[in-house]
Amino acid sequence: MSPLLKWGRHSKSIEVKYFFRKHEHKERNAMGQIEETLDLTLDFTKLEKVGKQVADTRASGSAPCDPGVIPVAIQNIDTKEVILVAYTNEYAMKESFAKRKLILWSTSRNKLWFKGETSGETFDLIEAYVNCEQNSLLYLVRPCRGGICHTKNKAGEPRNCYYRKIDFDTLALTNVDP
Repeated sequence: MSPLLKWGRHSKSIEVKYFFRKHEHKERNAMGQIEETLDLTLDFTKLEKVGKQVADTRASGSAPCDPGVIPVAIQNIDTKEVILVAYTNEYAMKESFAKRKLILWSTSRNKLWFKGETSGETFDLIEAYVNCEQNSLLYLVRPCRGGICHTKNKAGEPRNCYYRKIDFDTLALTNVDP
């Protein structure tokens, strides 16, 4: 049984589905339901899964590099839009800096992720910043061609990953780039 996260404002109470089961979120994602739904279905166990994966990989010694990761916010240097939040490890960060390209660490595939390698939507890395606690990064990038997300709008163009706006009162989602 999936627990529900209750959220309420004044006398209203709204339920947000919240998945604890390891594969339920992944199965919905594989079917494209997460990307196209207007239901707010948040995976609050993402960091827990990443932590377990890192621990398991370290214990097995199977990775070519240390899989420990930190979040990295990706911002378009020209439009100032935040277009993605992803993860990097030391290896991916150094590769990205050396090549001046957006290279991340895929926590789902547990390997180096050359952003746009299959889609052609690549990005030049222009600047990088570290936060005050040195536990996250901000990359300022310039698209070489188009958007960043693997989803596309009705015109067939890639969009940024934040294309659904949340209504604070109802938690309904509105697609701002249909």
